Amino acid sequence: MKSNIDERVVREFGIEWRRFDQSVLSADELKAVFDRYFAIFPWGVLPTHAKGFDLGCGSGRWAALTARRVGELHCIDPSEDALAVAKRNLSGVANCRFHLAGVDDIPLDDNSMDFGYSIGVLHHIPDTERGIRSCVAKLKRGAPLLLYLYYAFDNRPAWFVATWRVADLVRRIISKCPYPLKYVASQGLAIFVYFPLARLSRELEARGVSVQNIPLSSYGKKSFYTMRTDALDRFGTRLEHRFTKQQIVQMMENAGLTNIRFGDQSPYWCAVGYKE
Repeated sequence: MKSNIDERVVREFGIEWRRFDQSVLSADELKAVFDRYFAIFPWGVLPTHAKGFDLGCGSGRWAALTARRVGELHCIDPSEDALAVAKRNLSGVANCRFHLAGVDDIPLDDNSMDFGYSIGVLHHIPDTERGIRSCVAKLKRGAPLLLYLYYAFDNRPAWFVATWRVADLVRRIISKCPYPLKYVASQGLAIFVYFPLARLSRELEARGVSVQNIPLSSYGKKSFYTMRTDALDRFGTRLEHRFTKQQIVQMMENAGLTNIRFGDQSPYWCAVGYKE
């Protein structure tokens, strides 16, 4: 069976996490972002000393806050560089286990995990639904899986979608460039696009103006460091899929998840389902 990872994408994410290892991110900002991604995660249903996994752990930023709530957390990533960063960031966290592996070969027994999550990862692999199936296979019956997948702007007006199409054309060009040029271009976008729109949104929101449909308004209260990280992530990655809410439901159901629920706030789409 053909591998369900793109080696170049894996390699470049490793470079990204080495450069932006999240060590300078404030605890308040990390928690605020974590709380938005995990807003619908059912912590209350987990058993005492729950065991679970973080698929595509990257720098370990989500694991740092998850590990304190559970018994054991398996941090899985196919990039040696990324895993090295995660190990360093989580060096004081005794209940994390680290695995150099991709979504095809998750080194956990089937039907063994009390929970799992994969945040911003499975839209960067060739076959997203197959990746979800691989995650679900590791869960016990009734265990929750939290996913964050890039959305297809299906809750946005037509002009917003048109703006994204232009941005995506820029991404397709930048993502094919040599890495040094890709990095410079992404940082330019952070300076001249992300930062102005984010600060404009923050000022308008402070004056009571709705900023929901302003591109990049979700960065209004985020640091420039996060903007730089995400600009490289979004414009530097050559493999990207986007899904409507209904497409995500279908993939999750096909993978054996039920009782699927979505968050009602940015980032879109965060979804949780339970293994049948």
